[in-house]
Amino acid sequence: MDDNNDTIGLSRRKLLAGLGVVGVASAGAGLGTTAYFSDDEGFANNTLTAGELDLKLDYKSTYLGGPGRLEDVVDMGYPDAEDLGDGRYLLDQAPSPADIQTWEDLVQSEEFDFCSDEADEFLVNGDGIPVFTLDDVKPGDSGEVTISIHICDNPAYVYLAGELTENLENGQSEPEMEDEGMDTDSIGELADAIEVCVWYDEDCDNVYEPTGTGQQQELEVALVSDVSGSMSGSALSSLKAAATSFVGNLSSPDEAAAISFSTSASTDQELTTNYQLVQNAINNYSAGGGTSIAAGIIEGEDELLNGTNATPGASKVMILLSDGQSDETAAINAANDAKNNGIRIFTIALGNADTGLLESVASSPGDAFVAPDPADLDTVYAEIAQIVLEGEQKILSGTMSEVFAELADGEALDGNRQEEGRQPYPGATTQCIGFEWTLPAEVGNEIQTDSVSFDLAVYAEQSRHNDNPQVAFNGTDVNSTSPGPAPNGTGNVSNSN
Repeated sequence: MDDNNDTIGLSRRKLLAGLGVVGVASAGAGLGTTAYFSDDEGFANNTLTAGELDLKLDYKSTYLGGPGRLEDVVDMGYPDAEDLGDGRYLLDQAPSPADIQTWEDLVQSEEFDFCSDEADEFLVNGDGIPVFTLDDVKPGDSGEVTISIHICDNPAYVYLAGELTENLENGQSEPEMEDEGMDTDSIGELADAIEVCVWYDEDCDNVYEPTGTGQQQELEVALVSDVSGSMSGSALSSLKAAATSFVGNLSSPDEAAAISFSTSASTDQELTTNYQLVQNAINNYSAGGGTSIAAGIIEGEDELLNGTNATPGASKVMILLSDGQSDETAAINAANDAKNNGIRIFTIALGNADTGLLESVASSPGDAFVAPDPADLDTVYAEIAQIVLEGEQKILSGTMSEVFAELADGEALDGNRQEEGRQPYPGATTQCIGFEWTLPAEVGNEIQTDSVSFDLAVYAEQSRHNDNPQVAFNGTDVNSTSPGPAPNGTGNVSNSN
């Protein structure tokens, strides 16, 4: 090693000095009329531009306050409230359906660019707007907000933070004094009575679903993949990586099958617990031909219902990916037949796929996913795996006082629950967090006239060159020069006689 250093060990300063001497000698020799060959090459107009990290939120909030109360909800300050039936009311949502389409259709589609400048008109972009302002809450009532998180451009670590800003007694009614005696500390009991649950809402449907399809009974899943000509290149290679990773999360007795379609469809590997065979079949895909979504659905349904290893009574799931256009009537008819036979269909619209068609094919709006770019497929398949295999993961639960005590320090969120350790949220993708509060029916008179106010905030910090993100939510950010979070959503809940 020392000999090698002796051979190439000229310092930069020595090397430059040597070149300088040679240059002087050449200049001296060149005096007179001698001409030299010459050439000049270079790299011009070099530019370095700092990247961007932009966090945008949208949301949908609902209230379960009992049937026949739409007029009361409107009077609370929600003029556009909608009666959803069964005593539930849509309070608010952004983007607003009055301006574009409904929240459910948009939240995971590419019909609206959440990262565009135009989105600022509709989305929460630094504005501390309330998601709840309810002034006549009764025991048995509940409310829920689903927060849709959009990390624009660069991936980031994300935190959820919150604070109880008020927990007031607001005086004491006669029944309250009879039940509890005179309380003189002016601190209300409502925050200790309300139960809160916060979770990763994988399908953005406002419902906490803790049990995955595969946990209820044996799972049989058909991965139905578009291999038409437009899938060549990065689309196909990304599909292979994401789909085989999904298969790698399965465990016996769950079975998987590989189905491919282009102009027609084929079963490349029938249902099996030998997951390597399924992965091999997927890795052998090549692109070519047209796009018949109907053919893929029919082939997948036949394997799930009639295949050699198909099991009656098993949970039947189809994951359909396509990047193209197809006969709408045929695809929807095939999908309806499969769904009527008990098959749950997840769809993934890749790139320029017919998003509207794939949403119609899916079993529900929450089962329709969008991957704007092939690089997003790994995240989408991981989200579907979370739903199918493990159910939705709880983040926090307890009384409102307990949950907000945790949120005061910031709760680190995991951008990919299928991988070990905490993962950042990918750029240009959407994920949802559910937040539900419930005032139990058995709560007594002690909460009469009490009120609580709270803030919710989402904070994002770059993930690149940030191996150990640590953020303190006391106004000081440990690992960055950016400020701590500002509230991106607030709430107020009160009880009256």
